[in-house]
Parts: sequence; structure tokens; C-alpha cells
Amino acid sequence: MLVWQESMDLVKHVYRLTAALPEKERFTLVSQMNRAVISIPSNIAEGSGRTTEREFIRYLEIAISSSYELETQLLLIKELYASDVDEVLLKLDQIQLKIRALRKKLLSDESNRVKL
Repeated sequence: MLVWQESMDLVKHVYRLTAALPEKERFTLVSQMNRAVISIPSNIAEGSGRTTEREFIRYLEIAISSSYELETQLLLIKELYASDVDEVLLKLDQIQLKIRALRKKLLSDESNRVKL
């Protein structure tokens, strides 16, 4: 799945970014950001292994929620540390669009089956 692969790449970008943050952020913002970014591909993967599309949709919703959490944290480090996070934010935005599109497709497929 392309969105899973792109979110795996995002994990690497965010880890490199958080490694450059001040040591005082290690157990706060760095830890929170790393958990949020890992949650995105993890939930996509776990959801894809579920038995129903409804379950997959739920895991996609968790992944998108984690992406918004990460977006907030990226904006914070941009403000607090003048970090250049624009490229990461762009990648994140593209992933968010793909997750929402996949969710929409699954919802559509599910509603079409119900009508049969």
C-alpha cells in the first residue's frame, strides 16, 4: 500500500528531525512526536489485517487522528525552535489526503454492498 510506505518514510524523517531537538525535549515533545508518527503506519498495517472493512476504516481513523496530533507538534517545534519542518508538513499533508481517500473508498464500497 502506497500510503503505508509513505508513512513509513515519514517516520524516518520525523526521527531525524526529533534527534536534532534539544535534550530537554527528549522525554516530552520528542517522545510524543515519535509515538504519533509511528502510530500512522502501524494503524494502517493493523487495520489492513482486520477481517472487515468497517474495522479497517476504524484503524484508518486512528491513523488520521495521529497525523493531526503530529501536525500540531510539528507546528509547535517550528514556533519554538525555528525548525524547518515545511517539507515534513507537506509529506504529512499528502499522507492525510491519501488516508482520507482510502477511508472514503472503503465507506463507499461498504455502502454499495449494503444496497445489494
